[in-house]
Amino acid sequence: MPYVLLIIGFILLIKGADYFVDGSSKIATKLRVPPLLVGLTIVAFGTSSPEGTVSIIAALEGSTDVTLGNVVGSNILNISLVVGLTAFISPLKVENDTIRKEIPFTFLASFALFVLISDVHLHGADFNIITRSDGIIFLLFFSIFMYYIYEAARNSRDDELGEKMIPENPGTWGKNIFFTLVGLGAIIYGGHLVVDSSTTIAYSFGMSETLVGLTIIAIGTSLPELITSITAALKKHSDIALGNIVGSSIFNILFVLGIAATIAPLPVNNKIFFDVTVMIILTIVLFVFALTQCKVSKREGLLLTLAYILYFIYIIIRN
Repeated sequence: MPYVLLIIGFILLIKGADYFVDGSSKIATKLRVPPLLVGLTIVAFGTSSPEGTVSIIAALEGSTDVTLGNVVGSNILNISLVVGLTAFISPLKVENDTIRKEIPFTFLASFALFVLISDVHLHGADFNIITRSDGIIFLLFFSIFMYYIYEAARNSRDDELGEKMIPENPGTWGKNIFFTLVGLGAIIYGGHLVVDSSTTIAYSFGMSETLVGLTIIAIGTSLPELITSITAALKKHSDIALGNIVGSSIFNILFVLGIAATIAPLPVNNKIFFDVTVMIILTIVLFVFALTQCKVSKREGLLLTLAYILYFIYIIIRN
């Protein structure tokens, strides 16, 4: 039965992503908001819903290794495999604001996580933990990011931009909202089915909780980002594709971990320091790639994909 649910989940993810990208991009044109901002908010938060749900439930149930492993594992997968495969299919154009603001903000969020889990080294504590105070700090950073998005959206809604963005057939408000919500619902429920069924299969093979969080659950909850970004790239909406990835990474650390830690403090497994370091390095690599001709090329996408494969092999051996 888990294998059947896994297949159903994949089908829902694929069709849901198709509807979701179409609907959200048309909503962006009617609102006269750049698709990049839609990718950073509506699309990113929608596709990150599985991570949020899994991590918060895991925190409530005391499975802290799953909570932190899921967030870090998902971000590593997003920045390497999702960006890599998407760019390999269709080179990703990178907007100036993404280079100057969004990717650096992702780095800031990742570095803040590294600092806040380093209680033993920085404060001489007996153990490392993400406290409720740390969770509130994450949420404050998240509110700053949302304020930036609000200001960027407000400043971009000018008539000249709006005229440039109106497609031949933007559709009606009701139709676009309906397809966006149906697509989002399919993505979330499909992700839920994939995570539940894949986790059941993984535990049946005797995998550890940390490994499940970093691999099976991280991959399962990142499938919406992967499929949505690839779908957006195939439809030539590369700004939505990259905005989705960057926005999801910020959302995962600042909002998901912020809420989870506020609900219940999260003890930190020492193994996760390596994974957080990998996440920071990959963010820097993405920034460097984005600086080259303001795009992520097919070759750079292949390198990011290979980096994830090597990381995946390492953590399998490590655990």
